[in-house]
Amino acid sequence: MKVEVEKQPGSVSTLRIELPPEEVSKEWDTIANSFVRFAKIPGYRPGKAPRSVIDKRFRKEIQEEVTKKLVSKSYHDAIAQEQLRVASLTNLEDVQFGEDKSMRFRATIVTAPEFELPEYKNIPVQLPPTKVANEDVDLALERLREQSADFVDVPERGLEMEDFAVIDFDGAIDGKPIRDIAPNASKNLHGGKKFWLHLGPENFLPRFCEQIVGIKQGETRSVQVEFPTDFPVTELAGKKADYAVTLNEIKAKVLPPVDDAFAAKLVAGKTLVDLRQMIEHDLEHEKEHEAERAKEAQIVKFLHEHTTFDLPPALLKNETRRALNELVHRNRERGVPDDILKGKEKELVEGAGSLAAQRLKTNFILSRIAEGEKIEVSREDVDLRVRQEAARYDISVDKMRKELEEHDGLNSLAEQILLGKTLDFLKANVSVQPISETVASEEKS
Repeated sequence: MKVEVEKQPGSVSTLRIELPPEEVSKEWDTIANSFVRFAKIPGYRPGKAPRSVIDKRFRKEIQEEVTKKLVSKSYHDAIAQEQLRVASLTNLEDVQFGEDKSMRFRATIVTAPEFELPEYKNIPVQLPPTKVANEDVDLALERLREQSADFVDVPERGLEMEDFAVIDFDGAIDGKPIRDIAPNASKNLHGGKKFWLHLGPENFLPRFCEQIVGIKQGETRSVQVEFPTDFPVTELAGKKADYAVTLNEIKAKVLPPVDDAFAAKLVAGKTLVDLRQMIEHDLEHEKEHEAERAKEAQIVKFLHEHTTFDLPPALLKNETRRALNELVHRNRERGVPDDILKGKEKELVEGAGSLAAQRLKTNFILSRIAEGEKIEVSREDVDLRVRQEAARYDISVDKMRKELEEHDGLNSLAEQILLGKTLDFLKANVSVQPISETVASEEKS
């Protein structure tokens, strides 16, 4: 096999691969002979048609089968022969057969960048403490109290800070309803019925809560709101709005006492001592996960800071597009309207570019470490992940595998597994340093 490599800008290379006649002829004969056995040719009994007739009549079909068999194999052989690190195969094209039965084709690839790895064993990391203090359990219990709070009516007095007000309100600017001025804005800016509002100095709209302090049940009060000039809803930025606010109810939050009855209400049959032990156990697991995430983040940060190379532009462009789609989808799921996203287009594109560069660099470094450490992905690894994904989406394993195969997902899955194994290898070989007093105080604050 003859291989010519032509390097181009942007980490792109073109391979011109030529297979010798004897290799092509051998494959051609194998496939043509199968046609001889099964082809139905008028005037000949099955299996008795001469090869010359078969070659002439089925030349196109035989050539397609030969192409399928040899192009993929010889491409991978060429990569191994030239010792190329391929990040992406862009194209396999221009397949030609010579009169002497030789075959040639062209492959366009994006090669992985060349760089020197730092010393990646014993990367120094500082990990947050995993010990659970009594104060941690107390805070978790307080959160559970907040979630179990009752809200009782307080009809006999005026509204106070920290109360929960149930209000009807309508907003207008110069007599025109806000819903007409900014129809795509959040409905809570337009107004609402039986709207629950926790009174606090910074809650809701600017100075809204302060202006309804003292109002009594059944009363209506006019509230003026001045929207800041940088308010995200451009139709309202810098404008003054009037809201007619009617107080329906005043609610006060009442927290339950922390006792055995409270514990039994949360977990049947459990005492307060039992509940504290369960919380402590959960917090330990949570802190262990936090330590693992911190370890991983510091490993990646170290590798990035100690490794320098340029990313292939074509891959960066594709990854940026994918990251942008993810960011937009995530914001839509959070309820961010499309007009707000449009206004943040530049910010989203910049964020996607940064995220894409981070991902690609991490993947290149981890792949090179996997190569050096001979970390590999087995068939069993892929099968296990397919089963896990099938369980996650509640579909059959066969259906999950078929969907992955149709979208080239098995290769992507194998790559994820490889990178995960490599990170696990690095995490198992870190050098844990004592956490500094500065970092410890920051963790507490």
